[in-house]
Amino acid sequence: MKKIKANTIIASLILVFCFTYNVKAQNNMNANQRLSQKEQSIISIAALTAKGDLPKLKTVLNTGFEAGLTVNEIKEILVHLYAYCGFPRSIRGLQTFMEVLDERKAKGIHDKTGNDISPINEKGSKYERGKKILGELTKVSQPDTLTGYSAFAPIIDTFLKEHLFADIFERDVLTYSERELVTVSVLGTIGGVEPMLRSHLIICLNVGLAPEQLLQFVNIIKSTVGQKEAKAAQTVLDEVLKARHNF
Repeated sequence: MKKIKANTIIASLILVFCFTYNVKAQNNMNANQRLSQKEQSIISIAALTAKGDLPKLKTVLNTGFEAGLTVNEIKEILVHLYAYCGFPRSIRGLQTFMEVLDERKAKGIHDKTGNDISPINEKGSKYERGKKILGELTKVSQPDTLTGYSAFAPIIDTFLKEHLFADIFERDVLTYSERELVTVSVLGTIGGVEPMLRSHLIICLNVGLAPEQLLQFVNIIKSTVGQKEAKAAQTVLDEVLKARHNF
């Protein structure tokens, strides 16, 4: 009788252990599939800068510091997005950020500066360096023969490879995944660039972002920018995820 009781207790303990282990594993998995507070702030900052909503941008810039972003990381977000929504939006974002820093300094808040950009290895052709990075991001070998818009206007291909994917993506204050979050946030906000948004959502998956995190990205666009923009982004994301599943 005592033996049966002991076996029952042992079995119960094993069940409790397994349940606890599964719950912890599930929580860890869910945590890994959620955007961090820092990543959420990156999306909000990029989207509102692209939209030109400077009063709201001020608010999310302050929130970004609370989420753990440094001064140099926020600067880099605002610099990076100019490639997708232009100098005017980027410069207005930087000017707004300067105002926020002055206001915080006046309140006695001293924000963490963060790391400076590391020196870039300038060896080799800038075009080839950019081409290599683009291949890493897309996981597709870049052809030597230009096609489509690149063949129609070869200079845009040069600018794309040498400046965007060499000059900008070689900078290390932001990771590839963080730069892609900036990129899709801008593209999802300005609208009318669905082919580019599709390409960069695929790159997001390539650099380690999970489908659940991209669904969360759409929700942030909805709450930050608007339902119309979020709906369009969701449509493109659905296509990307369906194609990936079928593949």
